[in-house]
Amino acid sequence: MNNNLINNSETDKVLLFINKILLVVVVLIVTLPLLYVLLGSFLQPDVLLTKGLSFDPKHWTVDGYVRIFNDGSIVRGFINSILYSTGFTLVSVGFTILAGYSLSIDNLVGKKIIMLYFLFTMFFNGGMVPVYLLVKDLGLLNSPWAIILPGAITVWNIILARTFFKGLPNELKEAARIDGASDAKIFISIILPLAKPIIFVLALYSFIGQWNAYFDAMIYLEDKSLYPLQLVLRDILIQNEIEPGMIGDQLARAELQRIAEMIKYSAIVIASLPLMIMYPFFQKYFEKGVMVGSLK
Repeated sequence: MNNNLINNSETDKVLLFINKILLVVVVLIVTLPLLYVLLGSFLQPDVLLTKGLSFDPKHWTVDGYVRIFNDGSIVRGFINSILYSTGFTLVSVGFTILAGYSLSIDNLVGKKIIMLYFLFTMFFNGGMVPVYLLVKDLGLLNSPWAIILPGAITVWNIILARTFFKGLPNELKEAARIDGASDAKIFISIILPLAKPIIFVLALYSFIGQWNAYFDAMIYLEDKSLYPLQLVLRDILIQNEIEPGMIGDQLARAELQRIAEMIKYSAIVIASLPLMIMYPFFQKYFEKGVMVGSLK
């Protein structure tokens, strides 16, 4: 009987085979564009435009990366994105954890009213113009705070954190109170160490979301020295605007477009590096934090 349970039927074998084929297709769909961009960033532009990808070392070059690191706008945009994403993550995770933990306390006065107010903002908001006017009246225009503060707190993340904290056993807090620990001591010494999975998940969400964002910067920033990397890349990839110092004023338009292709791929690879470096360190917390915070 156990053998019958272990052995798959013919229908199951077919379904498993189809599932494997679909997984391979999905992996190829995701992987091939990444490999194309990575290899394209090291190819000479003439070879890339005429022959496509080439594995001949004679056709490889790092000129695209050299030009990028010699260009002030991309390096400055990369530094700005690091600062904006880090500041945004600290503000977002800090306030989200505090709000989520507070709303997880059973005897919190007015908890239902606060949750209804938060939920209302998930479905209705003032729109782009009122938010812009608010940012302007607060004096945040053309400053890093215009990128960090608006949108730092999201109701969905608060609900995720609240659900996680509600899943922690109350016996831990009760035992700490018997030992004379204050609420602040309980939160810092007991709750936060247990909340590492949800903290890392929220941090990853916040950092990636801000790192890939450019729309707020396009609206709130006028000084190009404050542009994040994604907005600089937007000028290169969409508007095909490249700083003259990166390529050289003496180059013809055709030459500019030729080298622009190489710079585009190199810039995309550089823009993806922080996320690829972060994910392995966050992966062990990611699945646990998402699953625990989304249940109950």
